Amino acid sequence: MKKFISFMVIMAAVFNAAVVAQTVRVDTSHVVNIFRPRYALGTTVDRVPSNATDTFFRPDQLQQILSAGWGTVSYRQNTDLFVQAWHWNPKGTWSDPAGKGYFTGDPTPTEMIRHSYGYSLRHRGFTRNGGTEFDGFSRLDDGDLQTYWKSNPYLSHVFTGEEDALHPQWVVIDLGKKQDVNAARIAWADPYAVNYDVQYWVGDGDAMDEPTNGEWKTFSSGTVTNSHGGTVTLKLASSAVETKFVRILMTRSSDTCDTHGSGDRRNCVGYAINEVSVGMEDGNGNFRDLLEHSPDQKQALTYCSSVDPWHDSSDLYVAPDRMESGDQPGLDLFFTSGITRGLPAIVPVAMLYATPEDSAAQMAYLKKRGYPIEYVEMGEEADGQYMQPEDYGTLYLQWATALHRVDPNLKLGGPAFEGVTEDIKAWPNAQGKTSWFGRFLDYLGAHGRMSDFTFMSFEHYPYDGCETPWKNLYQEPNLLSHIMQVWRDDGLPAGIPLLDTETNAHGGEASVDVFGALWLADTFAGFLTAGGQSTHYYHALNYSPPHPACANSWGTYHMFMTDEKYQIRQRTSQFFAARLITQEWVEPNDQEHKLYAASSDLKDAEGHVLVTAYAVERPDRQWSLILINKDYDHPHTVRISFEDGNGSNGFLVGPVTMLTFGKAQYQWHPARRNGYADPDDPPVGLTIQGGKDTAYTLPPASLNVVRGQMER
Repeated sequence: MKKFISFMVIMAAVFNAAVVAQTVRVDTSHVVNIFRPRYALGTTVDRVPSNATDTFFRPDQLQQILSAGWGTVSYRQNTDLFVQAWHWNPKGTWSDPAGKGYFTGDPTPTEMIRHSYGYSLRHRGFTRNGGTEFDGFSRLDDGDLQTYWKSNPYLSHVFTGEEDALHPQWVVIDLGKKQDVNAARIAWADPYAVNYDVQYWVGDGDAMDEPTNGEWKTFSSGTVTNSHGGTVTLKLASSAVETKFVRILMTRSSDTCDTHGSGDRRNCVGYAINEVSVGMEDGNGNFRDLLEHSPDQKQALTYCSSVDPWHDSSDLYVAPDRMESGDQPGLDLFFTSGITRGLPAIVPVAMLYATPEDSAAQMAYLKKRGYPIEYVEMGEEADGQYMQPEDYGTLYLQWATALHRVDPNLKLGGPAFEGVTEDIKAWPNAQGKTSWFGRFLDYLGAHGRMSDFTFMSFEHYPYDGCETPWKNLYQEPNLLSHIMQVWRDDGLPAGIPLLDTETNAHGGEASVDVFGALWLADTFAGFLTAGGQSTHYYHALNYSPPHPACANSWGTYHMFMTDEKYQIRQRTSQFFAARLITQEWVEPNDQEHKLYAASSDLKDAEGHVLVTAYAVERPDRQWSLILINKDYDHPHTVRISFEDGNGSNGFLVGPVTMLTFGKAQYQWHPARRNGYADPDDPPVGLTIQGGKDTAYTLPPASLNVVRGQMER
């Protein structure tokens, strides 16, 4: 009965509102993009609880997932976010036969890889960053002089072929608030810094997350040359300096070997610190430490430039009920389960905390299996790991060389930026340039290696916070088109495509309310309108924990609600939106669709565009429009005009299909894991007789697809 009532409401609205209709204009004089739905409208597979993999990939569950209609899959590489080494193949060899060191997965296929896991890194220097809030801690201030942070050996001169000063490594200590500092104590391990500077942050901005709202200054006595390591207490200044952040910037290494011995040159390059302290030294030489030293997240916050990927076979930790320590679904399972539909996939390599040899072995394995690969994404969210662009650049080139030895035709790209809406900034380089992406491109260009960069990837998560006000919906798609233009302005060549390899609203309960459906259509179609090549829904599998920052939210990142055993129990709004996008707006095939610019003149009193429109000419010669009414309370009636710029206007004729999904069909009721939708109805549809004066009424808070033949 609810479906019948919704249908009648829409039908009445369509035929009774022609007098007040506004206009949606489609500019048929200019094609803004040509895309193939199977490749342009994709989804993702990410890390899941280790006890959920078998359920998610069960045929009956996959059938429901695949019914959403998404195409190419982007496999997300989550271990980089958690400062872990990814054993993509559980079988392989260690650099030290005792089961420790640097691991290389076996490149020869044997039995099927169904599960894979991350291993914690022994020499971590992060307390937390973009992904480590839940697990682990820094060795820089864990209170244990037997543990140490060590930088990534692949950033040393032995592997970069450049002077270490061109890739300075650093640690940053966050004091929590501005405090008086005049001294530091550093217990160096091997290899230690021969030359380094101890610096303080000047400015009100956050040194890590607002790197251009302040600057680093070296303490008056903070420059150290010809150091011999050991434990040193440095009187940095004659009087106290008030600061919140202190940085140790290292530019020349002793190249002495760490505790793992001289048998592997990676043990003997870079920098290592057992423990660091910052504080005040009085006139009698007494040192007062300002840091909390603790082997957990209660320690004073520290950050680092990189981490040595050395680890031990005992560092594996799998918690079945925690995503962050769970299962990266095995690559064989991924490619053979059916979730890829046999299409080439976007496959990552774990570049930030891995080795070139291991990533090359991964690609060799996939090649021997014959799995189709569209692109190889180099690492995950380097910006969230606070990696500097030149460091990412040199790793990128080392990995590119190794991967192209396996297959010179592999298409490589990245950097898989976090979901930002403005240019990513870094501390200024010697030329004062702060654009992270611009400097990365400069690095590739200076080394004559732009040909190794075949696509640019980023993630799109536009909203922060536990609540996503309805008015945020007005920001799409401008947020997306803006950041894509930023990447071009940073110097991305016109011929290199843009891929949004992971996206969702990131808005707590709003994602599973009707908001999530409208946002999804707006961002997917908006991305293509802005010239992007492919965008990927996060994520296909049905796992969503409570939002980390939102105690009462379970409504993030999924098309289905599941029970305690991760079995699908109900579809959410984004499932219905996915169906409208992939099965109704476009033809569900691999043929080219032409996308044209479309706009409406419907605005509210504050100037917000209330109806956004996206028009494609399909291979079946039908014109198909997404029309999104963002007005939560009121319907709006529109006419559709196809304008060629020469004064000739067209309109839909004959039988026109209209499908609608909105708050009349779907309403969300939050209750954490037991959240549910009621009503939970699919889109309603009707057939309208098109004509020059036909008007289409869009119900409040609704996603609509209008499709038919066009005549001038």
